[in-house]
Amino acid sequence: MVDKARPRQQQILKLLLEKKAGLSIDEVATALDISRNAVQQHFIVLERDGYIQPGVLNKTAGRPVRSFILTEAGINSFPKQYAWFSELMLTDMKNEIGSEAFQRYLHRLGSNLSQTLLPQFEGKQTNERIEALLKVMDSLGFDARIITDPDRNEPTIEARNCIYHDLAQKHEEICEFDRTLISSLLDKNIDHVECMAKGGAVCCFKIINK
Repeated sequence: MVDKARPRQQQILKLLLEKKAGLSIDEVATALDISRNAVQQHFIVLERDGYIQPGVLNKTAGRPVRSFILTEAGINSFPKQYAWFSELMLTDMKNEIGSEAFQRYLHRLGSNLSQTLLPQFEGKQTNERIEALLKVMDSLGFDARIITDPDRNEPTIEARNCIYHDLAQKHEEICEFDRTLISSLLDKNIDHVECMAKGGAVCCFKIINK
């Protein structure tokens, strides 16, 4: 949700969540017992940050009144339980098909994703593929970079963020998705030498130049 340092804006968003058709500045001011000017200032910030947007223009006996509604970002600012639901599904799947089949499924998932991304990598040399891979990983949230050992000439992909850390701690098979994706896009074998889900400081994937 919006920064906890701005409780009034949280209240406004909650009102708009309850009133999907939207509320006017005056309606929000009345509901929260604050001035119209204060609501306007909060609306400026919320609209700037993408949480609300102008809704319909309601015609009244007096001047037309503009309502404001939540954007998708505004709706998504409220707490969600994606991790809990994912854990529920993955645990059930693993119990149903077993650990080995579960890992094969994640391998297939990583392979399928790599096929959709391969056009970005075709015809490129290894260094160019690595750069393209880093962009893909960063877009997914891995915060990745390349580390090179000058003595062994074995570059390593280092990811400083595990995007499903809690899930990977409970289901280590999930790492197979990363290994398959990286290996497929680079067209290289890799060695998963460090894993955050197993207590590592980062996730490291050494590229094997063979």
